[in-house]
Amino acid sequence: MAKKGAASSAKRPPRASSSTSSPPTASSAAAATQAPPASKDDSSSSSNSNKGTVVFFHPDLGIGGAERLVVDAAVGLQRRGHRVVVFTNHCDPAHCFDECRDGTLDVRVRGAWLVPAALPFPRARLAILCAVLRHVHLLLHIAVLTSELPDLRPAAFVVDQLSAGLPLLRYLHARVPVLFYCHFPDLLLARGRDTSRLKRLYRVPFDALEQWSMGFGHAVAVNSEFTRSVVNRTWPRLGRSVPIKVVYPCVDIDENTRQPEGDGGEGPLPGGDRLILSINRFERKKDIGLAIKAFAAIPAADRKGVRLVLAGGYDARVSENVEYHAELEALASSLSLVHHTITPPSTSTPSAEPSSPATALSAVPASASVLFLLSVPSALKASLLRSASLLVYTPSNEHFGIVPLEAMLARVPVLAANTGGPVETVSDPATGWLRDPDDPAAWSAVMRDALALPASRLAAMGDEGARRVRERFGRDKMAQTLDDILAEIRAMERRPPFINYVINLLMLVVFFYFGLLLSSTYKRFTRG
Repeated sequence: MAKKGAASSAKRPPRASSSTSSPPTASSAAAATQAPPASKDDSSSSSNSNKGTVVFFHPDLGIGGAERLVVDAAVGLQRRGHRVVVFTNHCDPAHCFDECRDGTLDVRVRGAWLVPAALPFPRARLAILCAVLRHVHLLLHIAVLTSELPDLRPAAFVVDQLSAGLPLLRYLHARVPVLFYCHFPDLLLARGRDTSRLKRLYRVPFDALEQWSMGFGHAVAVNSEFTRSVVNRTWPRLGRSVPIKVVYPCVDIDENTRQPEGDGGEGPLPGGDRLILSINRFERKKDIGLAIKAFAAIPAADRKGVRLVLAGGYDARVSENVEYHAELEALASSLSLVHHTITPPSTSTPSAEPSSPATALSAVPASASVLFLLSVPSALKASLLRSASLLVYTPSNEHFGIVPLEAMLARVPVLAANTGGPVETVSDPATGWLRDPDDPAAWSAVMRDALALPASRLAAMGDEGARRVRERFGRDKMAQTLDDILAEIRAMERRPPFINYVINLLMLVVFFYFGLLLSSTYKRFTRG
């Protein structure tokens, strides 16, 4: 998932918290357990116990789309009267969302000291195996080695990303409702990468574990109808045995926490040029080249005073980012488009973010019609969204896609692929357009039409987009959906899984024969 809206949050000074520091010893873990941080919502702590405790599990609470969803879901349920506790293997106070470090959420780091996140030779290796072992270690620590989890009296579990621990969780707490959130089948994500035959072989048992373990959830939540259809096709037996629910990710619709409105000037570009905006990571699967091809197909006269701005995540240490950016530059040159790249500030500089959007774009050549903005800061991103005439979202079969929601909330029409999550978020023609990603000419026609629309029509589309996002994709809506699903699960007849009986029988047999062995050994020694 895309990592959105996190840059500014990550830059605040880290606040020390025993709940988010990785405990190197069992004693420090116990101390953190006995004194969890006070929540900002403690004013409603009496009501937070009324609806029971919801316990979240997430492997690594860093800054990303999956982590943002977990934080929003946890805060949303907390506001609805639940007590919420989040367990994780890792949470760096210097690299996490504010809610994870400022006391809003009770975040507890456990199971972090025994197994590393990955084996370090020669590069990070066996990350999946290590993640599974760390998750199991966490569960054993809080439910077997200590009484931390039973003492919480959990009313429900929400497990995110990693399903391997579900059988153990169901065995330890057989009658507590369990909801697993599947962002996308991991086996399909792995197949989409350029992997070696050895790595594909290595993944076989983990792909099987993923499917088998997900069946131990009382329900599975996904981020879109598109993802639900993929899950049903990938694991048809799972879809028949476990209800699969859609819980849409959300965006921040609170006017008080969003970026302040600009001063109504000409926008961030010199000369007040209009802009067509794309926000995506510089990865080939994002198909940013589609935007360049469509823009180049607009007649030169219609492109006058218009710039295509390609902004997004970029890391010089990631070879694909570097290579794809070079490929896009070459594509623009081949289409006779003058381009200019603005690189992020050096990490060695005291301030990683420009003083203002105008500063970042002040040196843009007037002749450059295509701008590459690498690792765009959050303030500049917000300014670009407020000033854009059109947001183009090029990925095909995107699992969900948060950027179109951010654009619609900023009252910007959206042009997106007619596949995947955007089909569920963008209403054609009320809030934007959906077109075939294999037809650049169709995208070019929409760009041209959008630039020619009267201001009243653009304003109407923008208002409808903002209304749609507020009604369907806010945090309160997501929390309500999640709460309703948990209520449905609680109302279900929840029998312990069959494996519980098998394990109990095996344990009885093992202890029986162990007792016989001890008895026979004792008799031998006493006779001797």
